[in-house]
Amino acid sequence: MTALPPLNALRCFEVVGRLGSITSAAEELSVTPAAVSRQIRLLEEHLGLRLFLRQHRRIVLTTMGAGYHADIARLFGGLQRATSELGERSRRRQFVIKAPHSVAMRWLLPRLSGFHRQYPDIDVKLHTAVDPPDFEREEVDAGICMGDGRWRGLVSYKLMVNELLPVCIPDKCARLRTPADLKGEILLHTLARPDYWEIWLRAAGLTEIDVSRGLRYESSALAYEAALEGYGVAIAQKPLVQKELDEGRLVAPFDLTVDLGAQSYYFVLPPEDYRRPSPELTQFRAWAESCAI
Repeated sequence: MTALPPLNALRCFEVVGRLGSITSAAEELSVTPAAVSRQIRLLEEHLGLRLFLRQHRRIVLTTMGAGYHADIARLFGGLQRATSELGERSRRRQFVIKAPHSVAMRWLLPRLSGFHRQYPDIDVKLHTAVDPPDFEREEVDAGICMGDGRWRGLVSYKLMVNELLPVCIPDKCARLRTPADLKGEILLHTLARPDYWEIWLRAAGLTEIDVSRGLRYESSALAYEAALEGYGVAIAQKPLVQKELDEGRLVAPFDLTVDLGAQSYYFVLPPEDYRRPSPELTQFRAWAESCAI
């Protein structure tokens, strides 16, 4: 069995191969260029292989050196992740979730109290953004996404059917007998979902209502607050206003709801083998599955 090379030599090799420069590698490692060159020479002598070709003002990997560097870089990356995870586990346990703002405010936060009661030693940190989580690049453990649930290589649990319906305060509802009566009302829109009114009105068979008019808000949560203040009629995602509907603070003047189908909401988590299993991820995965419909 071939003895392993010295760790310092491997570290210098990884940095030089990544930067393509002895001088730049020395700066990153806080040593002299001569010390880096000495470690590279030591590694080549240990392996009996030429790893680099010295060219004018630069250094390039040989074919065998490039293959070896890819393996070594992957191993050092694993060491970095393992060390980072160890440090995280030594601190208070934290779980990071990424979700769209309105879903975070109106659906997730009320339910997280149950998670806190079940796992009081886990701190949940919430990031709000529309784009799906990138588990390769972001420090995030789970996300809520809109889609059809088929994200390649990810685990997903369906949280809710995304149904559209108009909502308003009870006083305003009294004068809305048919969908055609919306022609005389102020429509409340969400900038992130500009086509929702058009989708619902098309399903209701109405084409003469001008969907370009009305008030527009940056998020659905703001549009729902405007509806609660009596500013107009909002087109709502039913799961996000269910609490207000149950309490009677908002009402749905019409029976028609439109199921958006492939635009449903899912919990999205990394695959089982993506990273070293943690108690936080295992516990959150079980909790997410219990919330799923």
